[in-house]
Amino acid sequence: MPAVSIIMSYYKKKEYLNKTINSVLKQTFKKFEIILVDDEISKESIHLLNKIKKKSKKIKVIESTRNLGAGKARNLAINNSSGDYLAFCDCDDLWKKDKLKKQLNFMLKNNLDFSHTSYDIIDQDGLKIGLRKAKKNLSYNDLIDSCDIGLSTVIFKKKLFDNKNYKFPNLKTKEDYVLWLKFAKKGIKLNGINKYLTCWRSCSNSLSSNNFQKLLDGYKVYNVYLKFSKLQSIYKLLVLSMNSIKKKYGRF
Repeated sequence: MPAVSIIMSYYKKKEYLNKTINSVLKQTFKKFEIILVDDEISKESIHLLNKIKKKSKKIKVIESTRNLGAGKARNLAINNSSGDYLAFCDCDDLWKKDKLKKQLNFMLKNNLDFSHTSYDIIDQDGLKIGLRKAKKNLSYNDLIDSCDIGLSTVIFKKKLFDNKNYKFPNLKTKEDYVLWLKFAKKGIKLNGINKYLTCWRSCSNSLSSNNFQKLLDGYKVYNVYLKFSKLQSIYKLLVLSMNSIKKKYGRF
């Protein structure tokens, strides 16, 4: 079986990190490393990460010299990774114990470069409050109007990063969305697995819950990275926002 590098960028998630790391370490598939980047850069964060590191020899901690943001921190981790596949887990999310095993088997059986899974949505106390079903195939046209891939559900072949255009951009939110769009635009198949193998945590104090930041970064996705006109970018942002609201209230 191939080896997997699990990429994690840490920033102010101390109340959840221990549970997240434990959910990764308990995987039934064991051929992996965890690369944890300290993007908080405080005495408290490096103390916490070095304590976490003692849990397993599989854990590698990278001390950044400055706050990079999630995207650039992931790029740094990837540059220091050794796996054949890259998996991602935010520091407040959780994995089911068979996540890596089932997803890798699916990818190897179907010769896939990229996959993502369905996921449960949990609150700050770990209680299930919703779910998102992964679509079997997502095209560029599907994805451009609705971000339907959860970062912590994704695995893809590291060789994709041999292309210098495939890097996480410098955005505070939606940095993963830009990368998925780039993959899709170049014809890389974004295959979804309808198995609930991940728990995504919805937290009121996270960057992903900051509506203004999401709107600002959403506009940049279309205008800066996809090179749409200002008017087209605003229109696409409205469509994206409406679809996000529909999903939030369970309308699809």
